[in-house]
Order: sequence, then C-alpha cells, then structure tokens
Amino acid sequence: MTQNKAPITQAMVLAAGLGTRLRPITDTMPKPLVPIAGKPMIDYGLDALADAGVTHAVVNVHHFADRMEAHLAAYPRLDITISDERSALMNSGGGLKKGLALLDPGLVYVMNADLFWIGETAGEKTNLERLAEFFDPEAMDMALLCVPLDRTTGHNGKKDFQLDADGRLSRYADGGDNPVVYAGAIVMQSSLLDDAPDDAFNLNIYFDRAIAAGRLFGLTINGEWITVGTPEALPEAEAVIARYSVEA
Repeated sequence: MTQNKAPITQAMVLAAGLGTRLRPITDTMPKPLVPIAGKPMIDYGLDALADAGVTHAVVNVHHFADRMEAHLAAYPRLDITISDERSALMNSGGGLKKGLALLDPGLVYVMNADLFWIGETAGEKTNLERLAEFFDPEAMDMALLCVPLDRTTGHNGKKDFQLDADGRLSRYADGGDNPVVYAGAIVMQSSLLDDAPDDAFNLNIYFDRAIAAGRLFGLTINGEWITVGTPEALPEAEAVIARYSVEA
C-alpha cells in the first residue's frame, strides 16, 4: 500500500435525515445538533475530519435547516458549504451526488453526521488518516471504516458486512466469519458517482456494485464506535464517553 500520501482535504457530510427514531428530541432540533456529553453530535465528525487534514466540507441540510446553517457557519475548524435539500430529501446516494458537485474532483471523505467514534490512540494516525492511506484506487471503488460488534455502543446488533483477511468486504450472511458494522465513513474518488442519477437513491446500490466487482474494502477502527438512534441510547453513549475521558 502506498504510504505518505497527501492528506485528503475535502469531505461530504450526510446530515439531512429526519432522525425520526430520536423523537421527541428531534421534534425540536435536527438530529446532528443533539448534544452528546455537551457536544453536538455532528461536531464529533467535523472534528475528526479537521484532525485528518480536511479543510473544506459540504454538509447537506433539510430538517431544521436554518439551525443547521447557523451552527455550521460558526464551526471554526472547516470551510463549510451547504448543500440545500430543503425542497426534497435526496437519500444517502442522491445527497452525496448533489454534494460532490460542490467539491473539486478527486479524493473525498464521506461521513455520516450521526455516527462517530472515540478512543483513538494519541500520537498515532487517526482512523480517517488510516483509511486514506489504506485506500487504493487501483483495487478499490470505496474503502469503508468498519467496527466489530463488541466495540459498538447503541447499535442494534445488525451485522452489515463480513471482512475477509485481505480487507475485502461482502454482505454478511448467517454464519459468516468476521462480521463488522459499517462505521459511517468512506474514502472514494468523487468520479465514482459521475454516472449516478440526479434524483434520490440509496448509496447501498454502490456498495453492492462494488462488492460484485470485488472492489469494496474495509478497515477496522481504533476505539469505540457510537450511534444514538433513540432517546434511550443517549445515557449509554455519554457513559462511554465519560469512561474514555477518565482513561485518557
């Protein structure tokens, strides 16, 4: 694998979802701004991008879009461009395709605004930096950050993929070896979606296309992965963050 690559400096953050399972909290605020241990959920991901060398991010907005825009305008570490989905939600794939048009062609991180991780080892490369180094455009369409079930908090137990010894991903089948959960971060070339439709579609179409071509790969994160899908998951997430803070 090529080492010492230039850092990826641009990212697309998918933040336009309605967060319906987090009601009633999301009846009054967008899910990415729900505070987790005193910090808006989206800021964990934005900080991870900034730590990895990203300087420009596109973030799509829909639910409470004005509040999202105000928060992102004040975020200090990145130059943020809004991809406006007020008129119609574009789903994960359509939202990504629309957002990529606001970035330069080339390598890009793709992040989900409501999934994040903690507990990286100080002084070592971050998970996103590791993913960027891992990505090989000659062999891969996409490289996904993944996490074993025993290092997830708030997850429903669903196994997304199985990770082969060479890092190749396939859809998890019952009894499969090395099941992992998609951790919500991708490295890819923006040109991968050049042929994508301009309307709403699910990014899983491109996962499955890459699997069929043997070109979907995964890298396991360092640390603990956190998802907050329901109000009941909030205290569990905050307890894990508090534990890691004490250990640090």
